[in-house]
Parts: sequence; C-alpha cells; structure tokens
Amino acid sequence: MRIIKSIIIAFSMYSRIPMPQFAWKDEDMKYMLCFFPWVGAVIGIVVYLWKQFCVHLKIGTLCYVLLGTAIPLLITGGFHVDGFMDTMDAFHSYQTRERKLEILKDSHIGAFAVIMSALYGLVYMGAFSEITKDTLLKIFCAGFMLARCFSGIGVVSFKTAKQDGMLFSFASHAQKRMVKLCLYVQGAFCAGFMLWEDVFAGSMAVAAAAVAFVYYYIKCKKELGGITGDTAGYFILICEESILLAVAASGVI
Repeated sequence: MRIIKSIIIAFSMYSRIPMPQFAWKDEDMKYMLCFFPWVGAVIGIVVYLWKQFCVHLKIGTLCYVLLGTAIPLLITGGFHVDGFMDTMDAFHSYQTRERKLEILKDSHIGAFAVIMSALYGLVYMGAFSEITKDTLLKIFCAGFMLARCFSGIGVVSFKTAKQDGMLFSFASHAQKRMVKLCLYVQGAFCAGFMLWEDVFAGSMAVAAAAVAFVYYYIKCKKELGGITGDTAGYFILICEESILLAVAASGVI
C-alpha cells in the first residue's frame, strides 16, 4: 500500500494526471522519488504516439512540432518550467549567493526568465523538427525518463542550498539508499534502451545527459552552494534539451 501511495504522490506532485487524493505522511515519501522517472516515461510514450498519430492522419510538420513541444508542458503543467524561469532570473542577476536564493523564492517573473524561456523553446522546436527517424524519436522519448533519473539522483546525493523547502523535505524523508538503487537501475535501463536502438545516437544522448548532470552540479554549487527545488526543475529542462540536441545532431552527422 505504501508503494502505491508513493506512486500516487509522484504523479500528483510532478504531473497533472488526475490521481486519488489523500493526506501525505512522511512514511509515504520515502520511496516517492523512485517513481519520479515514470512521469517521464508517460511523457515519452505520449510524444511517440503523437508522432504515429500525425503520420497516420498526414498531419503537417508545423502542427506536429508545436503540439509535440506542448505535450510535456500539458502533462507536467509547466512545473519544471517554473523552476527553470526562477533559476534563470537568479543566475543572471549576478548578485550575492544570498540574494540569488531570495530571487528564487520571488514569484515575479524577470526579463531573463522570459528571454531564456523563449530561447529554450525556439531551440527545442528547431531540434525536435529534425528528428524524423523512428529510431531517433524513440531515443529522445526515453530521454524524458533518463532526465528524471538523473534529477532524482541529484536530489538524494547533492547538498541542498537551503535547509527548508519542498526539495529539502523530499530529500530528508527519502530512503536514500533504496531510492538511489532504483534510480540507477532505471537510468541504466534507459541508457541500455537508447544504445539498443542505435549505438551512435544512444551514446550521444547518454553522454549529453551526463554532461548536463555534471554541469548542473558545478553550476549550482558555485552559484548557490547547492541545489533547490527550482534548480531541480531547471535541470530537467536543460537535460531534456541536451538529449534532444544530441539526438538531432546524430541524425545529420
């Protein structure tokens, strides 16, 4: 029963997929992060099915790309985009560490949040339009799950910048050893699937995700002294786009 509750909490927290409602208890949070990548799996499956639907009905490329880009936002409700935008404002403020942490908590949107989000979207759509082969699309779709595996590993492994907040709560209540094991196994499964589909493209995708993960750790440690809930959302987006760019590049090399 506790595992079922953990699954429900993961989907309730990180998606807009309707889930049963109940009071969350600390013991229900221990294994929640084990199922965070499953949200990515759902996104990947829906994106892949959207492609098959477009092919079957001969839907144009523009519609395919625009709605395909919107699918992750529709499923997550833009949860991670909010963190990305807050992090962009903080990183581009060039203020002290304490001031950057204050900016992360500010609900207002700054200029850099808008600029970097627009830039992110343009790059995403451009790269997404280049993934035309079915094999490459499968690799990219698996990347939604892989990005969340890396993100979960970061939550239970990296130092937090604050001793409060949602991410600190999840990290402190998690059964870290079991969560890490589950995430490593799921991450290995994703990487294996990518390599099985195409060794070259899969290798590039996995390498891109790993580089994004290392960059995320170094950047957050330097700028904030650790990670926060907002930077976790920021990482999801940069990891997904890194995988997307790597897969798109592999198709033209």
